[in-house]
Amino acid sequence: MHKLVTTAAAAAAAALAVAVAPAASAAPDTDCQRAGMGVLKDAGLFSAVAKGGLPISTAVSVGVVPRAGTDVASLPDPLPLSVVLADHRAGDSSLFIYPWC
Repeated sequence: MHKLVTTAAAAAAAALAVAVAPAASAAPDTDCQRAGMGVLKDAGLFSAVAKGGLPISTAVSVGVVPRAGTDVASLPDPLPLSVVLADHRAGDSSLFIYPWC
């Protein structure tokens, strides 16, 4: 009987742990990423940014704003395209706020 109670208690504890586990992180914001790529392409900058990165001043000039808490001075300038694309996918965790997202 003691083994049955212990097993039931363990199962209940496991069920509770699953119920209060944090939700999986949200899916990447690929719509925002596609929009950002479109902005770069429309401005004729996509190839240049792919080769040499995106100067932060260029991003700011089209309305991109650093998110509160972003230490812009610690970021590489220009930002590599891979960083720009990853930041667009980051949603509310991004370093910048993009007007097209």
